[in-house]
Amino acid sequence: MPSLQNNAATPETAASPRSAPRFADVGSRYYGILLACMAVIVILSNIGASKGVLFGPIVTDGGFFLFPFAYILGDVISEIYGFKMARKAIFTTFALSIFASLSYWVIIALPGFTDDYGVAKQHALVDALGPVPQIVLASLLAFLAGQTINSLIMVRLKARQGERKLWMRLMGSSGVGEFIDTLIFCSIAAPVIGIVGFGMFANYVVVGFLYKVGVQYLLVPVTTLVIGWFKRHEPTYVL
Repeated sequence: MPSLQNNAATPETAASPRSAPRFADVGSRYYGILLACMAVIVILSNIGASKGVLFGPIVTDGGFFLFPFAYILGDVISEIYGFKMARKAIFTTFALSIFASLSYWVIIALPGFTDDYGVAKQHALVDALGPVPQIVLASLLAFLAGQTINSLIMVRLKARQGERKLWMRLMGSSGVGEFIDTLIFCSIAAPVIGIVGFGMFANYVVVGFLYKVGVQYLLVPVTTLVIGWFKRHEPTYVL
């Protein structure tokens, strides 16, 4: 009797033969480049997010212009390499963000120069990097949940659609993933940034969500071109 052990459906395999999704093996340099870019963007956005930013009545943080690109890279990885490798990228970025946060703590705790310049630099480091651990906690939990759901939706839709309707996968996954990410992040990070009161908090959540999704939707044509480039140049991706 044939074994059923390896026949369980996964996001990559749950599709009919007609629309079976294709994914590349991680054998070229491209996956590593995408992973490195995602990790750097998330770590930098964690630092930037410790600063509250006001554009007139709009409330946001200093990482607002960076973070949508982490989700765009997540879309590229999910579409090209599948859910398993997207999940690996998410957890690797998660671990590197924790390492960065621990490094900030060590840097702040190290004894510095005691002259006026050294004391001023220490205060600057504490002010700039001191709130970051809580920001990182917010970002990690939000990124882990939002990006995992984003990637899962991308791959599930690809299992049904094959190579067709990429724009639908990009827009559908981004909307759900960014909403979950924004709600979790804002709920944890708002007190550290200095956002108080329900009105200010609601402003922060709504503006953050609309901005992130708006950027991703606006860049869907660019993301589509980038994904097309990787599909043509990744040696193990068969169109």
